[in-house]
Amino acid sequence: MKFELPKLEYAYDSLEPFIDEATMKIHHDKHHQAYTDKLNVALEKHPELKIRDAEELLKNLKQVPEDIRTAIRNNGGGYVNHNFFWEILKKDVKIKGKIKQEIEKRFGSFEKFKEEFTNAAIGLFGSGWAWLVVNNGKLEITTTPNQDSPISEGKIPLLTIDVWEHAYYLKYQNRRADYVAAFFNVINWEKVEDNFVKSIMKGGNK
Repeated sequence: MKFELPKLEYAYDSLEPFIDEATMKIHHDKHHQAYTDKLNVALEKHPELKIRDAEELLKNLKQVPEDIRTAIRNNGGGYVNHNFFWEILKKDVKIKGKIKQEIEKRFGSFEKFKEEFTNAAIGLFGSGWAWLVVNNGKLEITTTPNQDSPISEGKIPLLTIDVWEHAYYLKYQNRRADYVAAFFNVINWEKVEDNFVKSIMKGGNK
């Protein structure tokens, strides 16, 4: 199975002024494309593998042949993480529904959640991601280095922010905190709600 770079479902400039058009073009067309291409190259070494989707690879990394495991972890992770990231971006979507209720229940308030998520994203050393996930049926804020995915830990992603420098450096330079603050203006809470409802239907990850 050969993986392809998914097309964005919105224009490159649709997240302005919070995420700029130039960053979106480079991030999607160059960085995400590179992960996609390198994932396919790695898989060419083992044509016997029957792969249904890239998430399956990340869920079962220990079963991936050792000679391509690191490549799959890095590039498969980059491919899947970015696919997920693009889907949760949209301007002017207010949080509501079950996810709002669960966030308030778990963290005390939305503002407290925002504070904890922001601290996780800003505090992550080097490159990586901050996530809101379902872990054993409960909401959890976590981080992963590089292109690691919480999927590999058996967790269900609901929301994420890419804090690799290529995700923000053209506009924000070294001001990661400003980028993270801006990110809260482009969260597609409808998609996050959908992710959460689906996690409930799956029984969390118990």
